[in-house]
Parts: sequence; C-alpha cells; structure tokens
Amino acid sequence: MNEIQLQIEENPASTVVIGTHPTNLLGLDRAGLEDFFEAIGEKKFRATQVMKWIHQLGVVDFQAMNNLSKSLRNQLTESSCIQNLEVSKDLLSTDGTRKWLLKLSDGNHIEAVFIPEEDRGTLCVSSQVGCALDCSFCSTGRQGFNRNLTAAEIISQVWLASQLLDEEKKPGRKITNVVLMGMGEPLLNFDNVVNAVRIMMDDFAYGLSKRRVTVSTAGVVPAMDRLGDTLDMRLAVSLHASNDTLRNDLVPVNKKYPLKELMAACRRFIDKQNSRSRITFEYVMLEGINDQPEQARELISLLRGIPTLMNLIPFNPFEDSGYRTPSKNAVSRFRSILHDSGMTTVVRKTRGEDIDAACGQLAGKIQDKSRRHRRFSEPRFGME
Repeated sequence: MNEIQLQIEENPASTVVIGTHPTNLLGLDRAGLEDFFEAIGEKKFRATQVMKWIHQLGVVDFQAMNNLSKSLRNQLTESSCIQNLEVSKDLLSTDGTRKWLLKLSDGNHIEAVFIPEEDRGTLCVSSQVGCALDCSFCSTGRQGFNRNLTAAEIISQVWLASQLLDEEKKPGRKITNVVLMGMGEPLLNFDNVVNAVRIMMDDFAYGLSKRRVTVSTAGVVPAMDRLGDTLDMRLAVSLHASNDTLRNDLVPVNKKYPLKELMAACRRFIDKQNSRSRITFEYVMLEGINDQPEQARELISLLRGIPTLMNLIPFNPFEDSGYRTPSKNAVSRFRSILHDSGMTTVVRKTRGEDIDAACGQLAGKIQDKSRRHRRFSEPRFGME
C-alpha cells in the first residue's frame, strides 16, 4: 500500500474544457454535455439529443445525427469526437461468458467481462489500469498500477459491450446490470466513476436503475462516505476476512481503514440510502486461510445490524498465486453457518474460468508505474 498513495481523485469529471484538443463527448454526463453545448453557443436540449445518438443508438458519426443542423454537425466534427477503446481480443467461454481485452490510446490494456444468467446479463467493467491496492489473492493487483481511467474509457466498455452483444442477435444477451468490479479500486477514481455511473443511469443513455449498478470497494472509507452523499446506488465491499490481523495480510488497505472504521462507514452508507438498501459483501474463500467455522462466526458478529447480502467466492486460481480453492464441503459448511444465522448468503458460481474471466483473474496488459517487484511464488501463511 505504500507504493501508491491512497488519495481520492478530486478533478470534477464533468468539467468541460474547450481548447485545442477535441472534447470526447462519450464521457460527459448530461450536465457535462449541457455545459459543452452552452460553451459553443447552443441550447442545453442538444445534450439529450446527442446522448440518445451516442448511447442508445450507438451512433458515433456526427454527420449521421440528422436532427442536428448541418452547421452544428460540422462544428462538432471539428471541435469534438466520440472516441472508443479498441478491441484487441474477444474471447467467448464455453459457459457463454464473453471477455474483451481493450486497448487504450496510451498502449495499456484493460479487460471487461459480460456474464449471462437466466434472469440478467451483468457487465463487469474496469475503473483503473491495474490496481494500487495489491490484495494478495488478486491477479490484477499482481500487475501493478499505471493510472485511473477517464469517464470516457469507463463508459466505452459499456458502449462497446452493448454494440457487440447486439451483433450476436441472440436472446438474453443484453446488459441489464453493471458492476464496477473489474480492474482497479473504483473509489480511488471517484469523479470519473461517478460521472460514468450517471451516464449508465440516465434515461437518455442506458437507463439502468439504481439497483442495477454496483460500485465495489476494498474499503476506502472517506470515499464511501462521499459516495453515499452523491448517489443512491448499490455498494459492494470486498471483505475477505473476519478480523483485522488476517485482513491486513489479504487486503492491505485495511491497515489504513481497519474493520471497525469500515463497518461504521457501511452503516453510514445504509443510513443515507432508502429503506430497502443492503450492502453486498464479497468474500473470496481461500483454503486453510479464511474458510474455517470460527471465521464464519466472527463474520456474523462483525456484520450484525447491517443489511447484508454475502457473496462467497471460491478462489479462482492463477499462476503462482500461492493459494488454493477450498473443498466444496468447506464452502458448504461455511455457507450453512452464515445462512442459519439469518444472513442472506450466496455461493457465487465460477464463470468464464476457461478464458481467465472469473473473479480475481482479470489482468490486462499494463505499464506498471508502482514499482511492484514483490515475488509471489513463495508459499504464504506456511502453506506447502
């Protein structure tokens, strides 16, 4: 955690700067687009027109936006752009999961994953190039960290996935939910993430309800408070341990924001949402590390009073991780203890493992600026 200073980005993502470089309209929410059009002498209603063209109709050629005047179309062509990411790889799992390796303009790569289920289609998007938090069991963290994604780079993942899934022309292959659980810690890229979420929820863009967009965090407490003041939406907390001693090893940000502070922040977040809100807690299960009955009982005590959905995630292996997946019996025993206490508990089914698209496996291709040269091949916690 010392490699990258934990700091919430404070640059308003919807700020419009009209200058020598074309403004990428893809990443502007409605307020940002309204500001943009006012800055070039146009009426605010142009914002909703252009949002529909870009996000609902998938049109990126200004000349095709035929409810805009010819002069405005020409002006937009000269002063702005709609720039998406480039698809470097497009992989389809045997279970229907689809993963894209996406190239950024600076040569870095990120990943996005579509997970189809019977009643929904969930898109998992990235918020950073790599991750600064270095959770020990996560493949993304092993890659180091380069930079935050812009709002346009975040929303481009949604735009591209929507277009590519439409091309499949298959029933049930549609984005109904978005989770910011891909590469990176979303709340360390606060403004760009919030701006992208506003676009996802806008009725003139993707129209996702506030219960169908989830931001995940490893526990950046000040940003959790700020998020609760800014948006009404779902929050997921990557927990993975029931006590500070273990969590300090698994999730190093816990040294800065220990469990007592994190649980208090969870309660404050719930108090700011509507009465039906609850927090999803993600718990990656590691054999012999955090899968014991006494740890399940510690979780019950830790989360008492917080409306909870517990997602148990059997560890998804990757090379030189130093961890193993618990047995099905161990997972079932752990779940039963939580369930019998009254806690809503789900064991997440592994999806896309054959294309390295499962939870904790996203890696991308990044130019690491974090100087993270730790060796991970050595056994952890005395494992052989």
